[in-house]
Amino acid sequence: MATRVKVLMDCDPGHDDAFALIVASKFADVLGVTTVAGNAPLSLTTKNARIILDICGSNVPLHSGAGRPLVAEPIHAAYIHGESGMDGANFAEPSRPADGADAVHFIIDTARANPGLWLVPTGPLTNIALALRAAPDLVKNISGISLMGGGRFGNRTATAEFNIWCDPEAAAAVFDSGAKVVMSGLHLTHQLMATPKRIEMVRGAHKVVGPKLAGLLEFFSKMYKSLHDDFEGAPLHDVCAVLYLTHPEFFVASEKHVVVEIDGEHTRGMTVIDDRHVSSRTTANTTVLETIDADAAFATIVEAIRACPER
Repeated sequence: MATRVKVLMDCDPGHDDAFALIVASKFADVLGVTTVAGNAPLSLTTKNARIILDICGSNVPLHSGAGRPLVAEPIHAAYIHGESGMDGANFAEPSRPADGADAVHFIIDTARANPGLWLVPTGPLTNIALALRAAPDLVKNISGISLMGGGRFGNRTATAEFNIWCDPEAAAAVFDSGAKVVMSGLHLTHQLMATPKRIEMVRGAHKVVGPKLAGLLEFFSKMYKSLHDDFEGAPLHDVCAVLYLTHPEFFVASEKHVVVEIDGEHTRGMTVIDDRHVSSRTTANTTVLETIDADAAFATIVEAIRACPER
């Protein structure tokens, strides 16, 4: 790309967040990273972000944020990510602390100072919703929000994907904010699987971190296969939200109106996508990513891993 897209990553590492950070560090201009509770408690997601930034050789600002959803009780995902949030490899202790614990104001200040910035949340949307509530002007200042969440089916429930289900009130605020929203939902991310062959590509991509990153994917895939009927491996959900900004040619998208259900007994956290063909349908507010060139996407992930420093 002639011009590297400017991004601020908001994440809850998490195996797939790790790969999103690695790809962003290679192909985007990362202006900062913020963390949120989600896949694991905030202390662990922040530690894991520090570890991955070390792997990338990155010293970008890192700020921790919300430790719980806006309304709901916090629930984490050790059943898929392990107790550390990133089980499957032994990493050295991170070399640096977080730079602060006020992610919301870091997001606001960074977005105001860098017009055209993209926010890339790959966990629950709590930090992003709080930033938009405190600074509504961000909607006009940023290029958009490329998020991983939602989809045409659920995983935590029959209708709700984990990130949206964790904090549906925050998600509803983001989709309703008027910002440009790009959604990498489960119907897309399940197309990008860490198959055994692809895990071996990761292992061979870097003599130092390749085996450790392959270990992450082996653990992640083992957990996914134990919980699903027909998965070859684990989907790399979060990296899709980055790749859309750095390699949009990999994707086919549609423009849809999306709302988040917050009240339904069986549908709380559902992203309701208006697929109607009637002319009276609601005006689109979301770019819904539909398909991805998975082979090209995974080759790009491997390229990013090769670029990690050897230390």
